Amino acid sequence: MKLFAGSPGLQPLQHIEFRRFIIARFFLIMALRMLGTVAAYQLFQITKDSFSIGLAGLAEFIPVFCLALYAGHVIDRSDKRTLLLRSVLIYAACTLAMVIITSPSVIDVFTSKTLPWLFYAIIFCTGIIRAFAGPTTHALIAQLVPRDILPLAANISSSTWLIASITGHASSGFLIAWFGVNKTYGIILIYVLISAFFLMRIERKPILSKSMDVSAWQSVREGLRFVYQNKIMLGALSLDLFAVLFGGVVALVPEFADRILEVGPIGFGWLNAAIDIGSIITIVLMTLRPMKRKQGERLFYAVGGFGVCVILFGFSDIYWISFGALLIAGMFDGVSVVIRGTILQLTTPDHMRGRVSSVNSLFINSSNELGQFESGFAARALGTVPSVIFGGCVTLIVVVITWFRSPSLRKFEY
Repeated sequence: MKLFAGSPGLQPLQHIEFRRFIIARFFLIMALRMLGTVAAYQLFQITKDSFSIGLAGLAEFIPVFCLALYAGHVIDRSDKRTLLLRSVLIYAACTLAMVIITSPSVIDVFTSKTLPWLFYAIIFCTGIIRAFAGPTTHALIAQLVPRDILPLAANISSSTWLIASITGHASSGFLIAWFGVNKTYGIILIYVLISAFFLMRIERKPILSKSMDVSAWQSVREGLRFVYQNKIMLGALSLDLFAVLFGGVVALVPEFADRILEVGPIGFGWLNAAIDIGSIITIVLMTLRPMKRKQGERLFYAVGGFGVCVILFGFSDIYWISFGALLIAGMFDGVSVVIRGTILQLTTPDHMRGRVSSVNSLFINSSNELGQFESGFAARALGTVPSVIFGGCVTLIVVVITWFRSPSLRKFEY
């Protein structure tokens, strides 16, 4: 397509199926982020306790953690486009369930003690879907574009993820203020169905697995062995795992917005989107001017900077300082997203992409949900502000330890 021929970084968009994939990914991620944001907001309004948001994170973490490795086995033995489409359609059913239980005629039937458990049950189901959908998305990219432009496709995919995440986070606050929670869930359902429509317009893909007769356990062991032996990938995943686990503050944003910064749903939406806004700024800059050396060393600096920003956020009681701290934290996080995503795409054989992506999901995606639970638990045990400061300090400690324990990652360049 001539429209994208003049910009090297946009070359993957010349492929029509990749364009359809990007549109589908945009609407799906926007829906995912909106659902998480709206559910967290409503849970806090019902319970007035950040621990309930932590329990929601745990409900999503458990199925992702338990199924991630098996999901990788299934993905490598499946048509990835069809598997992703089925996951999106099931996710639409979960979203429809949220529409139903938050409708005025149904929500009044439940008490403030029983209603959150319905949320947890539906979120648990979405966790099952995410165990398959997330790694499938990463694995499918390699079947939509030539290998020589795969890093560019990974950058575009990451940028799409972040733009959709920003849009979902920020628009959630506006939509809650304008239409209420129930109608916002209805809008989310429409976004999921749009995603499914564009996935339907992508052709089915061949199965690339070389081990169709291998048992699930053997297949899972192959994926784990590959990641363990790839010290650079293992170091990058481990660094991000502990940074997100202890340094994540997303679960506490509703409480900071309501009790400390005293802003409404619109201010909450922007605060929730701040990290993603910073990340997309970084990724756009790195797409236009890619890092050409010392990527591994800069990864450490970025994660350390993220920890410092988390500490600043914990100390702040002024909205714009808090927003700025999260924005800069997101800029540092964007560096990690680009480097880790490039490592994953360039070092993974095609026939193992499902399993390796699932290990990545186990490290990264599940750490978000477990980190959400950790944040809620720490807030209850230590207090909201001390728990955030503690998490930022632990992140810095992890960076220092990994710096000395993983010299191959520190010296890594591509």
